[in-house]
Amino acid sequence: MAQFHPLTVTDIRKTTRDAVVVTLKPVNGGDFSFTQGQYLTFRRTFDGEELRRSYSICAGTSEGVLQVGIKRVAGGAFSTWANTDLAPGDVVEAMLPMGSFYAGDDAEVTHILAFAAGSGITPILSIIKTTLEDSETSRVTLVYGNRNPNTVMFRDELEDLKNVYMGRLNVVHILSDESQEIDLFRGRIDAKKCRSLFTHWIDLASVTRAYICGPEEMMKTVSASLEEHGLAKDRIRFELFASNQPGLAPKRAVDHAAGEAGVAGQVTIGGETRSLMIPQNTSLLEAALAENIDAPFACKGGVCSTCKAKVLEGQVEMVANHALEDYEVDAGFVLTCQSYPVSSEKVVWDYDLSRH
Repeated sequence: MAQFHPLTVTDIRKTTRDAVVVTLKPVNGGDFSFTQGQYLTFRRTFDGEELRRSYSICAGTSEGVLQVGIKRVAGGAFSTWANTDLAPGDVVEAMLPMGSFYAGDDAEVTHILAFAAGSGITPILSIIKTTLEDSETSRVTLVYGNRNPNTVMFRDELEDLKNVYMGRLNVVHILSDESQEIDLFRGRIDAKKCRSLFTHWIDLASVTRAYICGPEEMMKTVSASLEEHGLAKDRIRFELFASNQPGLAPKRAVDHAAGEAGVAGQVTIGGETRSLMIPQNTSLLEAALAENIDAPFACKGGVCSTCKAKVLEGQVEMVANHALEDYEVDAGFVLTCQSYPVSSEKVVWDYDLSRH
């Protein structure tokens, strides 16, 4: 079930002019333990409409606090409210931590390479903190892109981490204004920058895992360059930095063999199985919500993976995917907000299997 839990805001502070760090505490002492790189999905009603937004946890797993970073987005109701009106003592609602950005399958992490742009630093900061704390031999190289020094989220935290873990954390700032004197560190993170970094600055042969979080084009460019310079694809993880990116692939009309009646479906969530009909050109998620099934969701844009489920029977087409890894898709997992039946056969999907 898409359960939301009350959290009390215990602290809120600015990290840049348009971004805040919010510290939270479960009201009823619930278990909000998390894995580095995960996010929280919040909900709040604005003008009679419920909005759900996902924000990444920025704390390390051993810090003993629950914190998220929220950057204000132009026109964003939730992010604007969080940056202007949210205050200590307020109570917000959120689902338990979710997400699988961090890959915990390395026997011993030795060298993590991270690329971030803007608020994409938020989940990566959690990974950096946890990695450096948990392993005395691991090191991290962070390449961080921003407009100018005043827009660098967590600038003080990164400097503090460099002082605490001297020689184990290397931060490369790339700024698009003219404040950097060296050409390599001025501009945007593009293919040319990556070639220079991997040729003269970063030894990819020593990299155990690469994490990328930022705008989609940046992530594609960095990922392609990493592979071009010898890093295996299965060593690269990525995550978009916002829950509702512009330019996502639109829903494409699909011809159903079942005609206007749609396709029979069966969905399992919270141990309960329900039968339903999936109308033409309707996603699995929307079909479930139309039947008052409390299916999990946040962005509805194929970004956050909150609506992830496993298809057990039938065929669906996932028209956009900005969250699932190839191995997850191969195993039958889909983003139900972006998945549509493509034949007349019954579609069976299970949300519970995606939580294990």
